[in-house]
Amino acid sequence: MKLAPKKHSKTLDYSGLTADELLVLLQQKDAEIETQNSVISHVNKQLKDVRSERDKYKAISDELLRLATIQRFAAKSEKTPNQINLFDEAEMEAAIDELVEQDAEAEDQQGANAETTASTKAKSKTRNRGFSTSLNRIRRELLLSDEDKKGASKIFFTKVKEELDFVPAQLNVIEIWQEKAVFDQGGADERIVAAARPVHPLGKCIATTSLLAYIITSKYADGLPLYRLDGMLARLGHQVGRNNMANWIIHLDNMFKPLITLARELQNQEQYIQVDETRLQVLKETGKTAQSDKWMWVTRGGPPDKPIVLFEYDPSRVGHVPLRLLDGFTGVLQADGYAGYAKICREAHITRIGCWDHARRKFVDASRAALSSGKKTKKAKPSKADIALGKIRKLYAIESKIEHLKADEKYKIRQELAMPILVELKDWLEANRSKVLKDSLTYKAINYTLGQWDALIAYCDFGFANISNALAENAIRPFAVGRRNWLCVSRRSDYVNDILLAA
Repeated sequence: MKLAPKKHSKTLDYSGLTADELLVLLQQKDAEIETQNSVISHVNKQLKDVRSERDKYKAISDELLRLATIQRFAAKSEKTPNQINLFDEAEMEAAIDELVEQDAEAEDQQGANAETTASTKAKSKTRNRGFSTSLNRIRRELLLSDEDKKGASKIFFTKVKEELDFVPAQLNVIEIWQEKAVFDQGGADERIVAAARPVHPLGKCIATTSLLAYIITSKYADGLPLYRLDGMLARLGHQVGRNNMANWIIHLDNMFKPLITLARELQNQEQYIQVDETRLQVLKETGKTAQSDKWMWVTRGGPPDKPIVLFEYDPSRVGHVPLRLLDGFTGVLQADGYAGYAKICREAHITRIGCWDHARRKFVDASRAALSSGKKTKKAKPSKADIALGKIRKLYAIESKIEHLKADEKYKIRQELAMPILVELKDWLEANRSKVLKDSLTYKAINYTLGQWDALIAYCDFGFANISNALAENAIRPFAVGRRNWLCVSRRSDYVNDILLAA
């Protein structure tokens, strides 16, 4: 039974209650106070959690905002203010030299010293301050007048300067005249013999093969849209017309197919291929809107001394595309972390290795977006992203020192020098993943690196492989540059592979 004091006008009267009733009343009051304190504690905890979540999302949003600002307005270099050096480069070079010397001694003990001396001399190159020796040189003499040199005992020339000259391109009309000979066959019959005409890939096309090569190079290597190229040719004296150039490119596709097929077969017969893809905005693609992403794929491989780079367009990014491009390939595939390569690697028993450039860039973004005591300077305290970058730079420093070595030598050095660094890096990433804000750029960089770990360290098992997929990315760069020039590209439905026509 709940007791209540007698109520008067202003005060509570406890005089009529017994001692037991007062004890029960006090216990009730204590219970009410305890309940209120519990509610207050719960509310304070909820408030603390809400404030913590608010601060967390505010920190992440501020970090993303800083990164977006940096990407738009700051320099594009991946160098960061806190490029801390966490290793002794001199010791590393000495270790590499020692391993190389051990290999040389194992092959030929007697000639090891001579080979080491020769390699040392080859490294010391004098700086070339002049122009390339492959350039054509034209001598231009500044002459004295007859009056100036009258009575001179000796006349000689001295080279006082070298200048780089540019000869503008020009359009010429080549008139092709065919010589013909007439032979009398007796009576009214005659036989005419004409000189052989050179074979042209497009038959009666008005453009020479050199002009076609110039258009293709300007379009695909330099990222020039056809309308801009048409204006450049018009300034040289003749407007070719971008429709004509587009049709030439389309018809050349059929001429190049046998060569591309042969190059694809040769590429897939080798042991190492790099793959990458980039977005394109293509008009008139069946089943897709103009705003949706379509893809240009690149594969780089073939003989090490004669690498082959092939491009292929596909409106999708699903797994059947690499399955088609890598038909018959059973070697080592290097690509980014895109999951679409997993199926073909599993079905064709292809070994997949990752790209450290992709992992490093995530830490670079985290480092550039992070703030330590205000604006970052060289004296600022390094962030965890900076420390991770310092460890990753060790791997790249090793690669820069061994790039001229043979595959078996690279393999040995990577196993002895790079693998311990990788083990240390993985331990550091696992230990610090829980110490950074979840969903922050640093957390995402650590998660990505650990998620791709087996693929990222696999390059150490193959001396012929690279630490990153940069060569394939550089090969596809003209399309990334072209996106800004073309704005979009148009596809002709009659030709599957011809899509790069400026809109």
